[in-house]
Amino acid sequence: MRSFRSLVERQIAKARASGALTGLKGEGAPLPQRPVETDDQAAVGAGMRIMAEAGVVPEEFAFKKQLEAARQAYTQSADDTARKAAMQTIADLELRFEIAREARRKFMS
Repeated sequence: MRSFRSLVERQIAKARASGALTGLKGEGAPLPQRPVETDDQAAVGAGMRIMAEAGVVPEEFAFKKQLEAARQAYTQSADDTARKAAMQTIADLELRFEIAREARRKFMS
């Protein structure tokens, strides 16, 4: 553990000396307040923050958005044919959402 820490410190010092750590986004600003996380939560939280900053959305979030839109379309449907089609879409999206959520849970455990 100590050798890893010294390796990290040397890499930081090397980057600082070469100027690679200047002009970064948020430089000089205080760190954002975040809730205290356990080791597992910290890893998931860091991954989610990196994905969010890169503009990447987990598949289940995309399905959730589509599901909300499909439910809205269902409530606004006037005829039975449109309502039936909307119900099929909702059922399909709910299944896909649950599969994506379960896949993430299994991956994380």
